[in-house]
Amino acid sequence: MKALVLTGIKQLEVQDVETPEVKPDEVLVHTAYAGICGTDHALYAGLPGSASAVPPIVLGHENSGVVAKVGSEVKNVKVGDRVTVDPNIYCGECKYCRTSRPEMCENLSAVGVTRDGGFEDYFTAPAKVVYAIPDSVSLKAAAVTEPLSCAVHGVDLLEIHPYQKALVIGDGFMGQLFVQTLQAYGVSEVTLSGRNDEKLKLNHDRFGAKTINTAKGEQIPTNEYDIVIEAVGRPETQEQAVEAAARGGQVSMFGVGNPDDKFSINSYEVFQKQLKIQGAFINPYCFEDSIALMASGKVDVLPLLSHEFDVKEVDDFVNGRIKNVSKAVVKLAGEEA
Repeated sequence: MKALVLTGIKQLEVQDVETPEVKPDEVLVHTAYAGICGTDHALYAGLPGSASAVPPIVLGHENSGVVAKVGSEVKNVKVGDRVTVDPNIYCGECKYCRTSRPEMCENLSAVGVTRDGGFEDYFTAPAKVVYAIPDSVSLKAAAVTEPLSCAVHGVDLLEIHPYQKALVIGDGFMGQLFVQTLQAYGVSEVTLSGRNDEKLKLNHDRFGAKTINTAKGEQIPTNEYDIVIEAVGRPETQEQAVEAAARGGQVSMFGVGNPDDKFSINSYEVFQKQLKIQGAFINPYCFEDSIALMASGKVDVLPLLSHEFDVKEVDDFVNGRIKNVSKAVVKLAGEEA
């Protein structure tokens, strides 16, 4: 079978490899689609994701496909099922797993990071992270269940009420997912701040979000929002997030920043506003909710997918030779898998 193998830092190579064998507790998935995200860019450049990737490795931690084979102990899915895969595998034994904080797992492993992922025709995953999807969810949409589940986790960490006004800073794929997720959870008003006219218009016209285009000089109000999601990961937007929060507000620092970056914060402002500032890391057990959101139509990810690539185009994309990509998925077998 064909696989796109990360053989070194900024080195990708299409190789012929053996189809993997399944262990008793594993599932063999015939890959349909695999999403490409910022973590893949980082791993390609030799930086860590949720864990470190050691070449040679097949990336691709956002996946969908059809079950081709199951191990002898597998009961939750069967051959022919359409599935999506949560890449994160928790040990279940460390102090974090045993105190209901598996996202902090000290022995975290991940499909497409520490073990081969979806940029190949077939990949294996433990059955416990494989989820069947209903017919109402396409395989293309299911490929981005993982990023949606990260947004769901970020919202789960907040206290949500219908009266609230929310601001999402950053009109990238994750910021746009937060718009729909907050709406699905009942927030009455969501504003998206960004710099891309096309994305802002889409979220206004199709999903009813208010918008702020900072590239046109439009300003983010201060002391205005009950919930602020920072989905950029830059010091200037992190500072904006704190300033935009109203008294009693909640600020989610979701954007992944440079490990060496720092931002300034007015400690009196945190005190005086009684702010809650919350980080959000990966997606512990959020796939069921995410699949339900897509199946119900409360979240529609397909309009947010700007590009569909062949495996051979991935190198050009992560190298920066393909521009203006909002969110890309790689088609392997497609719907006919």
